[in-house]
Amino acid sequence: MPVIMTTFILFISSSAQSASEKIYQSAGEAFRFEILTQQKDVVWGFDFINEDQLIFTERGGALRSLNLKSKTVSNIDGVPIVYASGQGGLLDVRVHPKEKSKIYFSFSEPTKDGATTALAFAILQGASLTNFKKIFSAHQPNLNTIHFGSRIEFDGKGHLWLSIGDRDQRDRAQSLNFHNGKIIRLNEDGSIPADNPFSKDKTVKPEVWSYGHRNPQGLVRNTKTGELWETEMGPRGGDELNLIRAGLNYGWPVITYGREYYGPKIGLGTSKEGMEQPIAYWVPSISPSALTIYTGHRFPKWVDNIFIGTLSGQHLRRLRLENSRVVEQEALLNDLQLRIRNVRTGLDGYLYFSTDDGKIARLVPAQTVNKQ
Repeated sequence: MPVIMTTFILFISSSAQSASEKIYQSAGEAFRFEILTQQKDVVWGFDFINEDQLIFTERGGALRSLNLKSKTVSNIDGVPIVYASGQGGLLDVRVHPKEKSKIYFSFSEPTKDGATTALAFAILQGASLTNFKKIFSAHQPNLNTIHFGSRIEFDGKGHLWLSIGDRDQRDRAQSLNFHNGKIIRLNEDGSIPADNPFSKDKTVKPEVWSYGHRNPQGLVRNTKTGELWETEMGPRGGDELNLIRAGLNYGWPVITYGREYYGPKIGLGTSKEGMEQPIAYWVPSISPSALTIYTGHRFPKWVDNIFIGTLSGQHLRRLRLENSRVVEQEALLNDLQLRIRNVRTGLDGYLYFSTDDGKIARLVPAQTVNKQ
C-alpha cells in the first residue's frame, strides 16, 4: 500500500541568527546551509563537470558554469533558442558519466505549433558548446505553457531516460501514440533501444518506457540496485513518489489521489486494476521537483536516503526507505521558505540544491562549513 504523506513540517530550532550560521539536525547529522551563488532566474538544472566545477541552466535560456572554489560564474555560449514562457525554457542539464565534455540538456523547443519538450547534446569546449545535436522532440507540440517535464537520467549502460509532462492534455498520458505524460528511454545517440517495452509495436511510440504521468520533474537511478525512482506533481494533492518499471501504467488521469483545483474528483478514483500505485503520495500538495539518492561520504547516516526538492512545500524533504517502503520522512530548511527546484549529491559528498529565486547552495557538516 502507498504511504500517504501529509505536509507535516519539522521545525528545527537554533539560536543562530543567520542562515549560514544556523546549525540544523537531521537523523543524527548536524549541518549548515551554504549559498554558493545568487542568480536572477530559476536555476532549473545542474550537474558536475568535476569536483570543482558544475554547470547549470537558467530557465530563461542561459547556460553557465560555477567554480565551487572561487564561487565565480561564467557564461557558456552556443545554447539553442528556447521557448521561455510559463513553465517552459532551458530545463535539465546532465554531464555524460564518462565523457565529461559531452553535455546533455532538455528544453522547451519553439515550433510553429507552439512548443514541445526536446533533448539535445553538445560538446563543451572552453566556454562554448560545439557540435550541437538534437536527438529527440516530443510528439506533439501544443500552445500550452505548462507541464514540460523534464529530467534526464543515465542508466550506466549506454541509455538514458527523459521524463515528459502531459502538457495539460491529460488524456494523452494514457495514449501510447503520444509522448505526453511519459518517461521515454533512448540510446545515448538518440536511437531507440531494441529492448524498450514497446519497440516492436509499430502502432505506438517506441521510445515509451512508462506512461500515465502528470508532470514528472524528478528522476534518479539507484546506482546500487538499478531501480529508477520518479517524483511527479499531482493537481490539488496527489503528488507522487513512484518506482518506475518498464511498460507499466502509473494511472494519470484515470486514477489519482488529487482533485481538480476547483474541488471535484478526477477520473475513477484512487485505484484500478492494471495501474500502478505510488510508493508514497502527498495530500495536500508539496509540489515535488527533483530528487536524489544520497551517496556521499560527508553525511554517513544519510546514505541511501532520498532527498526531494519541493516548490509549494518550500522545503527539502528527506525520506528513508526499507524494502521500497517509506518508513521515515522529515522536512528540512522549511524556515528558509525556498522553492527548491533541483537537488543532487555532489562529487565531493556534499548535498547540493538550486532554487527558483536563483540560488545554488549546499548542505555541509556543521563543523566544516567555515573551512570552505
